[in-house]
This record gives sequence, structure tokens and C-alpha cells, in this order.
Amino acid sequence: MNTKNGYSFFCLITLLFLFGLKANAAESESKKLTTLLDEIWKYELQVSPLMASREGEAINPDKLADISPAALKKQHQTWQQFLSRLATINTSELSDSEQISLLMQQYRLENYIDEYRFNAHLVPITSEYGFHSAMASLPRSMHLKDEQDFEHYLSRLAAIEANFEQNIAYMREGMRIGLTQPKVVLAGFEESVTPYLVDDPSKSDFYAPFKTMPAHLSDAKKKKFQDRAKAVIKKSVIPAYQMVYDFLVSEYIPNGRSDIAAKSWPDGEDYYQNRIKHYTTTEMSAKDIHALGLSEVKRIRAEMQTIVDKLEFNGSIDEFIHFLRTDPQFYATSAEELLKAASFIAKKMDAKLPQLFEFLPRTPYGVEAVPESIAPKYTTGRYISPSRDDQPGYYWVNTYALDKRPLYALTALTLHEAVPGHHLQISLAAEMKALPKVRQNTYISAFGEGWGLYSEYLGIETDMYKDPYDDFGRLSYEMWRACRLVVDTGMHMFGWSRQQAIDFMLTNTALSEHNVRTEIDRYISWPGQALSYKIGEIKIKALRNQAEEKLGSHFDVRKFHRAVLEHGSVPLFILEKNINTFIQSELTKVK
Repeated sequence: MNTKNGYSFFCLITLLFLFGLKANAAESESKKLTTLLDEIWKYELQVSPLMASREGEAINPDKLADISPAALKKQHQTWQQFLSRLATINTSELSDSEQISLLMQQYRLENYIDEYRFNAHLVPITSEYGFHSAMASLPRSMHLKDEQDFEHYLSRLAAIEANFEQNIAYMREGMRIGLTQPKVVLAGFEESVTPYLVDDPSKSDFYAPFKTMPAHLSDAKKKKFQDRAKAVIKKSVIPAYQMVYDFLVSEYIPNGRSDIAAKSWPDGEDYYQNRIKHYTTTEMSAKDIHALGLSEVKRIRAEMQTIVDKLEFNGSIDEFIHFLRTDPQFYATSAEELLKAASFIAKKMDAKLPQLFEFLPRTPYGVEAVPESIAPKYTTGRYISPSRDDQPGYYWVNTYALDKRPLYALTALTLHEAVPGHHLQISLAAEMKALPKVRQNTYISAFGEGWGLYSEYLGIETDMYKDPYDDFGRLSYEMWRACRLVVDTGMHMFGWSRQQAIDFMLTNTALSEHNVRTEIDRYISWPGQALSYKIGEIKIKALRNQAEEKLGSHFDVRKFHRAVLEHGSVPLFILEKNINTFIQSELTKVK
């Protein structure tokens, strides 16, 4: 054999061998990740039976989650073990998509670990929500098709009382160590319990599944189940809610903290910085965010002034805002009128979506009023994801206190909560069946809420703001999110009072005073979450500007939006990496 040829052959064999080793290593790490993600997901379903039901999985279908101290401690240890196992995977051998999946799983596990470390289970309520109202989703989260399903549902109803007792025990422990919600944000909170205190069990929300039982069940079977349901609701469910009501009124609310700052909680400063990182997916400090908020407020206020000037309004911005808050022309006179207006805007935007997107979700959505039981202290609107795959999403509009729900802000609200905002983004992510479950079911607030606020901006490009008042409403909503950066950090870290935060919001937004007070109480009781909106929107807009500058006439907004959404909900640093990859790919095509 020719020596030169022999050497070349040897080199070729060596390269093929090394390539094979690398391919096998990559396949091994990929398989290791896939197996671990599946194991973690199955464990989540095991300890979260209601989530399993929503996923259509028959895992502990007759039980509620075990939230005892021993169970939570065991779960905490298991989350830590899973996190350690994830850290052993060689990420350099994973594809880009697999690396995102690993990071998303880390994000989810770290939040479970952090919440336990900071004793989040001792404060299972906010100013607008709680474990008792979360339990009310039980009738909608189960597929009740046969006798066994109804047996499981009855078993879960019977377990509600013990679940509530455990939550109250945690809240008492929180009271003991100074970890409670402030008293000021809980005024009237007990009214969120009263709708479940019915005299007739058949009028309970938990009885609803027994009113529309499957036709294949005999009348005798139906009657038997209905009688048993009334009995367990009367014996266990209603007393459980009465127990919560009495506890709130006699113990918890009177003994709530007087200090509103998260900083005053045990390990409060560390907790608040942890929540900043979780909700924004950045390393920004409270000081940095506060300064950013003040800068954004100044910029947006200048834009507001241009609209006031355009309308030739005889007065200052403050006087213009007062005019908007008090003139009857800007308010619906009935809940039906407000819901119809929201539905019309939503349907009008539906027709414009093909201008902006290459792909649209299969899941439909409806427009409904916020339930009366929670409306008085609830935010102005919200998107509610389906509980099961045979349900639509819902855009909830708050019809409580109609004189506080301005029509000029309704377009921005609708674009944010319905389309092209939360419904479109969340539904697309849920329908990405090729992604692992952790990717389909993890919501990154900075991404999702940033997308929602960016969606309000897209209304400009699609001519959704029909007059300067609507556009001022859009700016007021953007200002609302900018103010959040200031007041959330101000109250929790820099000594701002609740009234100081209220006054700042009233001065700089066109939100009604009722909305402002409700929102401020939400920020107090849910530290850090409100920071995610503006920070996420700023990042998405900056990435779009970058793509437009680099691609010039080759920029296609539909392709850009696909690049933003095609990986599901992701941290902002991953989004930036994805868009940079998109830009390079598009540049390659035009060279």
C-alpha cells in the first residue's frame, strides 16, 4: 500500500470514528434530557392531581393535592434532586431547542424551590385571588363522562374541607412569624367567599356537573348521584367555605400587617430580588427598574401631551385626564353594552391577524364578564386559558362599576388580553405538541406580559385606534405599565406609602380611581409580578427595531412574529438569542 494513501485512509477512519463518538454522545445527552423531562412531568402530575385532570391524565383522579408539611418538604427535596440531575447533562451536546427545554425546566424547578424556601405556602392569597377561589375551578377541570368520573369528583368534593384546613393552618403560621398580607389590601376580601355560602346545595357552583349529566346514565343513577352531591356539598363544601370566611373575618384580616413592603417580610429583600429575577428573567436591581420606570413615565407623558394638543383641549394633561374620567360619553351604561363593545373590537382584530402572523391558533376564545364573586377587587380584564382541550379560552371583561371602565381604553385592553395578545400567544404555545410538556405549560411573565403590551402597540399598525381618545387610552395603558416599575419597587423597597403610589398612578394615567386602588393593592399583595410587562415589551420592541435596521426592505413582520412565538414562552435572554439567529438566517437568504 502506498504510504501516503495509507496515512490518508487512517486519518479518514479516525475522523469517522471520532464523528461517530460525537454523534453517539449527542444522542446520549439528548436521550438523557428527554427521559428526565418526562420523569419530572410525570412527578408533577402525580403531586398535582388537578393539573393531571386538566391534562386528561387519570393520575390520582379522586384526590386533591397533598399539601401537608411532610408532603411539601418531600416535594422540595425532589425538586432539588431533579435540578441536580439536570445539571449533569452536557448542554454542548444538545440542539438549540433542547437547550431551551433544559433552561425552561430549570426555571420551573428553581421557582418551586424558591417559593418553598421563602414560605410562599404560608401566604396562599393575594388581594384578588386565593386557594378558595382556585378550588372553584374544580367543576370545569374534570372530564365527567361515566359513573367512575362522578365518583372521583364526589371524593374530591369531600376532600375540600381538609385542604382548606391545611391552608388556614399555614396562614396561622404566617401570622405567627409576621408573614401575612397587609390589612389594607384585604378590606372586603371576605366577600370573595360569600358566593359559595349558599343555602341550597343545588345552587352551588360545585353542583353544576350534576345538572348536565351524560344521557347514557339512567334517571335512577342520575338521581342517586345528585342526592349524594347535595349531601357532600352541604356537609363538607359549604362548611369549608364558611370556615374560610370566619377565619378571614375574625383572625386574618384584623391581624394583617400594617407595613405594605415586601422588604419587611422575613428575608424580604432577598425575596423581592428573587421575584424580580423570576418575573423579569433579568439581573436588574430594584434601583435600576425604578429609574427605568421614571424615564418611561417622562417619555410617555410627552407623547400624551401631543394628543392633548392635537385635540386642542383647553387645559393641562391633568385636566384632560379628569375630563376623561368624568364625562359620561366615555362609559357604557350597561354590562351588555360593555361586553358587546369588547366583542366587536375582538372580532375586528381577528380579521386583521393574517396581516401580522403566518400561523394562527386552532383554539377559539369567548368574551365574558368577570364573575360577580370576584369582580369588585379584580383587575379590569384578564385572559383565562382553557381548563381542558374541549374548552375555549376566555377574555374576561370586568363589568363591575361601569363608570370606572372607560371605553377609550377598551381597544388596548382587548388587544392585550385576547388577540393578538394572550389568547394567541398562549394558545399557539399549548398547540406546539412537538415541544416537551414543560415548554407547553410554563408561562414566562416577562415574555407573555411583554407580548401582551407589545400587542397593544400592534393596534397602531392595524388602525385599531379609531380616534385620538382611543390612542390616548393606549398611551394611558402603556403609562400604567411604566408606572408599575416605579410604584412596585417604590412600595416594596424604597419606603413608598400606598397613598403615594395611588397618587402617582392617578397623576400619570387615565385609569379610574377604582382601577388604580385595585391595581395598587394587587402590586402590594403580589410583589414583583407587575414589573414583567414593561421590561418584556421594551425587549421585544428593541429586538424588532434591531431586525428592521439590519434587514431593511427584507424585513417581514409576519416572519419576525413567527420567530418570536415559535419557541413558546421563553426567558428574555433566550428570546434575544432566537431573534439574533433569525436575523442571521434572513440575511443569508438575501445575500
